[in-house]
Amino acid sequence: MFAQARNWKRYWGSVIRPYLGNRVLDVGAGLGGTARTLASAQQTKWVCLEPDRQMAEQIRTSISAGDLPSPCEVRVGTIDSIAEHDFTAVVYIDVLEHIEDDQAELRKAAALVPAGGRVIVLVPAHQWLYSPFDRAIGHFRRYTLSQLGVLTPSPLVVEHACYLDSVGLFASLANRLLMRSAMPTAAQIGLWDSVMVPASRILDPLLLHRFGKTAVMIWRKP
Repeated sequence: MFAQARNWKRYWGSVIRPYLGNRVLDVGAGLGGTARTLASAQQTKWVCLEPDRQMAEQIRTSISAGDLPSPCEVRVGTIDSIAEHDFTAVVYIDVLEHIEDDQAELRKAAALVPAGGRVIVLVPAHQWLYSPFDRAIGHFRRYTLSQLGVLTPSPLVVEHACYLDSVGLFASLANRLLMRSAMPTAAQIGLWDSVMVPASRILDPLLLHRFGKTAVMIWRKP
């Protein structure tokens, strides 16, 4: 549904990209959207980890067709199936909210990065924005930065934390209170991406990234 939200992907991609390093585990890779946004030929490894075999096969097809950068590979499974412990970053882009035991998941992620490695999370913010849309797509919860901070797995420390999309927050609130839509329309997504996201890129720094409908947390292993 959000494949064409190019402004939004460029925005959060610009925030996360500097923290990735060259060996990345992309948990819950879906159809490869995160890899399309963040992966580059300069990296040495980008593992798209996806538990759904059909989605994983579509990623594999995209890699074979050259639609994803050459470092990309796909594996079917969850983080429990990963043997390597040398990833410079483990990323969860719109994934952690789908995992019931999020704290256990983050502990497992922390074990896969060496000193200097990072665990990176992008999630929907604020439980008071929880809507029929969240329920329809399997979100267990939404998060504040404080709640993410409580989940910090030992020995990781918080390196960067911020909210994104302050303008979109008000649109989400309107949906929560007024429209209560289970699914946004293509026109609504287009309006948000073409008008609200660019406005948020201007407004968010002025608000010191203290407001937004999306939360970003980046932990680093000392």
